Amino acid sequence: MRPTGPTRRAALLGAAGALTSVVVGGCTRSPAPGLSRIVIATGPPGAVYREIGGELARLLDERMPDQEVVTVETGASHDNLILLDAGEAHLGLSSLDSSLDTDVAAPGSMVSAVGRLYDSFVHLVVTQESPVRRLADLEGRRVSIGAVNSGTEFTVDEIIDVTGVRPEVVRLDQADSAQALDSGEIDAMFSLTGLPTPAIAELAELRALRLVDLAETADQMASVYPEAYFPATIPATTYTGIAACPTMSIPNLLLCRNDLPDDLVYVVTDSVYTGASRVAEQRPEAAQINVRTGISTGVVPLHPGAESWYRDNKPASQGSDTPPPG
Repeated sequence: MRPTGPTRRAALLGAAGALTSVVVGGCTRSPAPGLSRIVIATGPPGAVYREIGGELARLLDERMPDQEVVTVETGASHDNLILLDAGEAHLGLSSLDSSLDTDVAAPGSMVSAVGRLYDSFVHLVVTQESPVRRLADLEGRRVSIGAVNSGTEFTVDEIIDVTGVRPEVVRLDQADSAQALDSGEIDAMFSLTGLPTPAIAELAELRALRLVDLAETADQMASVYPEAYFPATIPATTYTGIAACPTMSIPNLLLCRNDLPDDLVYVVTDSVYTGASRVAEQRPEAAQINVRTGISTGVVPLHPGAESWYRDNKPASQGSDTPPPG
């Protein structure tokens, strides 16, 4: 994991301790007696992580009335991994590539997976009149690569390392990136989130935007990191006035602390996969959440409680008694 300064970490831990709960109402016995509060690390304003995390919190509150379920706004993946590792969050969302860069998959890790949720897509967004037509055109231009410790920042850093393109880097969250692009303070913005990304969708309603073709970049990244990056296309129906565009996708995982009780993680897993259709009513990317792909967490191991749920709920066509490796 990349080093994180004490000021940033202290701010995160402070935020985790000063949250408001999402209370919906009630169900059965507590799956985790003695644990009064469950913290879910989500994402920044204008990003899908924040909204998906809020919907998951509502699902869990319905199932676990004895626990207060709270969400914490973060920079996204790397922030969430920091909080999980420090024991200041119990659940958190992370892109698979960010997880692979840490010790999550290593023996002795305190973090494991509840399951795979949905895929995020790399967006490189410019205004319609921008001269930027390909990744190389970013050389020397002011480009937002996402908030500090976000999955966007991590992925764009990987792209920069692999391709050798050197923009003038600015680090802003999704909402601030969109505002800066609109005002001309930056020339382009990257975003790694689900479809549609709220901040981009809102800006597309106000002015003409383009997505930059990243097909060549996707092939390069998939060649270097085949376990994390996959060539993909953002459909034309995603954003108002924006044509379909080749890019790459990255799976997102719901992670948890290894020391959470198996019964609790079983209930979390059940809530996520049986409640996915309800989440999809608010966030369309949640339609991707299903038991068949849920176990595909790559080298990140499943928590025993999640593994038990998948065994009990495996699709009829899945012949094995245990979930196959991701």
